[in-house]
Amino acid sequence: MIYLEDRITIDEGLCNGKPTIRGMRISVQTIMEFLTAGDTKNEILKQYPDLEPEDIDACMRFATRLMDRKYVIREIA
Repeated sequence: MIYLEDRITIDEGLCNGKPTIRGMRISVQTIMEFLTAGDTKNEILKQYPDLEPEDIDACMRFATRLMDRKYVIREIA
């Protein structure tokens, strides 16, 4: 298991290798989807009582760092 941000983990055997929070079955993608749908941190924490506010902050930092990369879109046959 690889730790990123001290809270984000990547494990090939968990959630198909998607980044998760502290090795739980809660993916960064799930949290980001809630945030983009307009849910507040408090609403997310009520739905996932095992989460801590710092977990949500780590998800946002992780997503932001992904956008700090250069991407090239290529057509594949």
